[in-house]
Amino acid sequence: MRHRGRGIACMWYPIGFTVAANPSAAVVKVNEDGSATVLTGTVETGQGALTVLGQIAAEELGIAADDVHLVSGDTDATPMDTGAIASRTTYVTGNAIQMAAAEAKKILFEVAAPMLGVRPEQLEARDRRIQVIGFPQKNLPIGEVAHHAQVVMGRPPLGSASYNPPTVAMDPETGQGKPFSTYVYAAQVAEVEVDDETGEVEVLRIVAAHDCGTPINPTLVEGQVEGGISMGVGLALQEEILFDAEGRQINPNLTNYIMPTSLDMPEVEVDIVKNYDPTGPFGAKGVGEPTSVPTAAAIANAIYDAVGVRIHSLPATSEKVLMALREKRAMQKQIPAE
Repeated sequence: MRHRGRGIACMWYPIGFTVAANPSAAVVKVNEDGSATVLTGTVETGQGALTVLGQIAAEELGIAADDVHLVSGDTDATPMDTGAIASRTTYVTGNAIQMAAAEAKKILFEVAAPMLGVRPEQLEARDRRIQVIGFPQKNLPIGEVAHHAQVVMGRPPLGSASYNPPTVAMDPETGQGKPFSTYVYAAQVAEVEVDDETGEVEVLRIVAAHDCGTPINPTLVEGQVEGGISMGVGLALQEEILFDAEGRQINPNLTNYIMPTSLDMPEVEVDIVKNYDPTGPFGAKGVGEPTSVPTAAAIANAIYDAVGVRIHSLPATSEKVLMALREKRAMQKQIPAE
């Protein structure tokens, strides 16, 4: 007989490293055609980092994301970046890029101000133009200002910056302190179906609500959450490294190390919780690793709700679930009816 159950799990997760410095640096150059070049040490590993970082630069400069060219991951040409790890890229590298773009924009404003007959603080960058605040009809194309800055004024619009999240040392006696600059939060609900004759578990649906600050690119956030859930499903039900008595791994390939495929994925519903963080670039934090944290716990709780057994070691294979059910039935037979 198949039984349905639901389980919920919540989590909080820090962004960046603890205590030790984890800086990122960036260089932003505005070109004479109005485009921008961004140098960053960040490596794109499929998470969409360069898209988001390009959007941050474009927003600060008042140009389109398509106008931004990113040069990344080249240690000969790009500035230092601690790495695409610890869910830190959007927050730490994004802050560095926004600050560097602001430096380049400051030069543009200082050059454009006398051309428009105003003070630099009266200007804004929007829609590929530098315009007077409150008088958008009084404007100049960014490319024209960049050309004037370089050719006439001798001030190429170039900005560089680095960002390191504030770190507070931990108390050596109590271990207490504030080791991270910011945190993200999430909750996931899983619905499963468990066969009490075979122990087979099928995940039917997962609803995930994730706080990532301001979502710079909501579509990428949804993709990250869905990808994290797929990893969580594997952790919960399938993935396990097995060793023999001599400590040799006996499932070292994808033939017998079982991972979920698209056919194993449940229906996924993602709710992005907008929670502006004043310390992040345009209020953003991060969403990478936290996406897979609550999934296995939610599935394990759903299994308990469905058939009343707790699985305390992952993955919750059919064998483990069936063994737990048999132990439960044996215990029930030993308890005399009142």
